Amino acid sequence: MISSQLRHEIPGSDEAVRQDDSHFAQTGLKLPSVIRTTRLAVVGADMLQGSIGTLPAPRLDRIRQNVAGWISGTKSAPVP
Repeated sequence: MISSQLRHEIPGSDEAVRQDDSHFAQTGLKLPSVIRTTRLAVVGADMLQGSIGTLPAPRLDRIRQNVAGWISGTKSAPVP
């Protein structure tokens, strides 16, 4: 889940994308946003229409590690 409500960010779990990030323009986001790694949804591939942008590989890897750690139970989501 991606939300423009930065106040919902859980530090150490979520990933905030801010306008002053050097790669903000490549994300395709219109506003600063937070990638909520513990808010997942399962959707059919036919619902996906494409991508809006990209993230640098190191940042995407960190997000993937946060999601994997949360799913596997090796990293619990902090309580807001």
